[in-house]
Amino acid sequence: MHPADHLRGTKSEKLKGRKIVLGVTGSIAAVECVKLCRELIRHGAEVHVVMSKDAQTIVHPWALEFASGRPVTTEIDGRVQHVSLCGDVPDKADLLLVAPATANTISKMACGIDDTPVTTMATTALGTGIPVIVVPAMHYSMLAHKIVFENIEKLKKHGVIFLSPKVEESKAKMPSIDYIVSSVLSTIGLRNLADRKVLVIAGSTEEPIDDIRMVTNRSSGETGVELARAAHERGAEVELLMGRCDTELPEHIRTVRFTSFADLAKKIKGKKFDIVFFPAAVSDYTPKKTEGKISSDKDNLTLSLKRNPKLIDNIKANLVVGFKAQAKITDEQLIQESLKLIKRSKCGLVVANRVEHVGPGKTRVIVVEPNGDTEEFKGTKWQVADKIINKVIRLI
Repeated sequence: MHPADHLRGTKSEKLKGRKIVLGVTGSIAAVECVKLCRELIRHGAEVHVVMSKDAQTIVHPWALEFASGRPVTTEIDGRVQHVSLCGDVPDKADLLLVAPATANTISKMACGIDDTPVTTMATTALGTGIPVIVVPAMHYSMLAHKIVFENIEKLKKHGVIFLSPKVEESKAKMPSIDYIVSSVLSTIGLRNLADRKVLVIAGSTEEPIDDIRMVTNRSSGETGVELARAAHERGAEVELLMGRCDTELPEHIRTVRFTSFADLAKKIKGKKFDIVFFPAAVSDYTPKKTEGKISSDKDNLTLSLKRNPKLIDNIKANLVVGFKAQAKITDEQLIQESLKLIKRSKCGLVVANRVEHVGPGKTRVIVVEPNGDTEEFKGTKWQVADKIINKVIRLI
């Protein structure tokens, strides 16, 4: 067994049985393709690497043969790899992923030129109707060239999916591997949330005491990010509303930041979604704000707090998934509190947890249904988020 096979499916089986052709071209970002290849395999994919001549001057084919566990195509020969992989054959590839893609390769694809193994694969895949994802990586001035831009738009009209590069230091850099893999999953994964609009509200609100100080709740925002990512991977159109948090936000998901309760209330007003997840730690009370800064010389300070209405009660969606966090109570008490939330807000589900069971990257939750049925999920937050998504899909 090749070492790559030991990795297959270790993260998930979302790409089990899926065949991906990874086309590597002559951008310096090709050095990231070993990691990219391995990450696709960790989700169960079978990866076949095809390299242009210029790509081979940056990364040796042996490196990608090691990464994929399969021979690398460096030229089209008597095996007619473009036909056996991307042709109209019974076991053709499920996806052609060109990452990184140079301006040269993009323009050749747009013009139907196939003078490298990668562009030959692209011509064949487009002719067969295989999904194609292109990940540009080049100096920004090349991406900004009007003809290159026109060629990108031309390919988009033919159904080619382009991932947005990360623009910094005058370069259009290849985006994160997480972004690429998530986009692959949303294209050829289960897609059981395709055409659904999903809103995730996460993080915590910040209620100002004065112009310096504030009152807030504990929330890392991790669960919300993982729910947004999991929904995106199932093909949903996802929007993430994020308050104060201490987790990295996904670059491929539309994210709108909010600060206070009032700010969040304004941002969700009038919005209509198919599914809303509400793991945000929203302040139940807002202090009366003092202009400027309250003197720090006071021995005692009294704050006047005004109760906030429950935003979840007025969310417009076909299905609302509420979240209930408690501390130092039993599971049975937690379930009863969740049922009260369901009755009041008409949630379709409540995901409940006790703060003592939550830590960085890990959690344990109890999912409560309106009829009182419960199910416990525990593990990493991305594992739990995926299980919550599965639960929602069964309901809808």
